[in-house]
Amino acid sequence: MKKQNIALAMSGGVDSTACGLLLKKHNVSGYFMNINQPDYQSQLERVREIAGQLKIPLTAIDLRQPFEKMVLNYFSAGYQQALTPNPCFICNQKIKFGLFFRAMQAAGADRIATGHYARIDRLGSRCRLLKGADPRKDQSYFLAGLGQGQLAKTIFPLGEMTKPEVYELVMAAGFTDFQGRESQDVCFLEAGKVGDFLERQGLITARPGQIVSIGNEVLAEHQGLHHYTIGQRKGLGISDATPYYVVALDAASNQVVVGKEPELFQASLTINRPHWLAGQEPDLSKRYQVRIRHNHRGAEAELRLIEGGCLITFAEPQRAVTPGQFSVIYAGDEVIGSGEIRRP
Repeated sequence: MKKQNIALAMSGGVDSTACGLLLKKHNVSGYFMNINQPDYQSQLERVREIAGQLKIPLTAIDLRQPFEKMVLNYFSAGYQQALTPNPCFICNQKIKFGLFFRAMQAAGADRIATGHYARIDRLGSRCRLLKGADPRKDQSYFLAGLGQGQLAKTIFPLGEMTKPEVYELVMAAGFTDFQGRESQDVCFLEAGKVGDFLERQGLITARPGQIVSIGNEVLAEHQGLHHYTIGQRKGLGISDATPYYVVALDAASNQVVVGKEPELFQASLTINRPHWLAGQEPDLSKRYQVRIRHNHRGAEAELRLIEGGCLITFAEPQRAVTPGQFSVIYAGDEVIGSGEIRRP
């Protein structure tokens, strides 16, 4: 790649620092998002220190208001509807590779670099999003909402690397205090549970209700649907010879529905408004691998387009399919498409 003006999205972590080292031959400028993180000031100071060591300029972009509107409001609205939303997926799509991305482009960047563990394969005018080479750190799932325009201007310098290799790189360059430092999954959450955060921020009001069996037998009481998700076992307050799990959340009746392990499995699911990365639907005669959450290994499935969505039928039933999360469709290492899981 010839020398370019590259905007590096920085977090103060080991991954974006490693990107800065790998991109030294280019004109690199660092950028940091202000999304009202609980520890924003200390994060900013750390990023400034790292940018200084990398000898690159740093600009902070204020995205607090759009982040609240596009991510926090989505997050709270999902829980109000008894869904389990995925704020990282939406943030990547609308903030990091949306407003933040465009701000870096407006500043003169030819390419945008991030520390995601994913790869981009460029075939003429088309870009294919691929899993990262390190299967333990692959982040392609969270990037499945991106489009061709974003992928065409993005580079993932760590896509072919493993996490141990990244640590070796930064330590060799004199950065020795990263070991054991990992960013948390949801950046705006402070220590504690999601439900407590929603109540503390005034984003949701607790509505106590019943915990019932599939047969509608009242088994216990709950303190708000937002404290529960599909597949949850702990915190139900039900004693039995075999454990109960949350199998459904009924917003209309304000009930948590529980069942036994076999009742957690589904043979199919539907996603809303599928997003195809190539800009067109895939070959529906083929079978694909589908992940129903980030840490799901993926399962073989068939696809069928229906009105407003896509029906995904698995070769074998899958455990704890969760409305509000995203299904991501793969053909081998390539991300084909994605969509939000619809309530049955």
